[in-house]
Amino acid sequence: MRQYPANSPEALARIVAIAMMADGAIDASELKSLERHDIIGRIGLEPENFDRVFYEYYADLSTSAHRLPSGQFELDDSTISLLLDEIRDPGLQKKALRSMLDVVNADRCLTGSEASLIAQALRQWEIALYEISDTTIPSHRLPLPKVSEIHLA
Repeated sequence: MRQYPANSPEALARIVAIAMMADGAIDASELKSLERHDIIGRIGLEPENFDRVFYEYYADLSTSAHRLPSGQFELDDSTISLLLDEIRDPGLQKKALRSMLDVVNADRCLTGSEASLIAQALRQWEIALYEISDTTIPSHRLPLPKVSEIHLA
């Protein structure tokens, strides 16, 4: 895999690309999430530069990753660790993780490979999930009843 300068917008873009490809494919909801959350702007790149980094990542992935019988590419944990290590600034790590979560949650279906990637980033960067939670995402749970609405038998 090619290297980018530590904490560079390109290193951040590659982390987002890893999240986009973690489940083996990019879907429309992930692309919409990039736009809806202004992820490309948040990491400090123009769209054409993000596209370049994404295609560079895909080229690197196709030559250095393990290909599964399904045809999907899989990066090992040590390679992912090296790529995560390019983001060293704690503030940028949180920004990258928030962007990763926006991407993997776009289709409202977290796959095992996406969960594994997020867990590895949380561990490696020593970030607690609550530190990057997004309170703008509506909950699909029913609200809890008020105490005055609870009837005891």
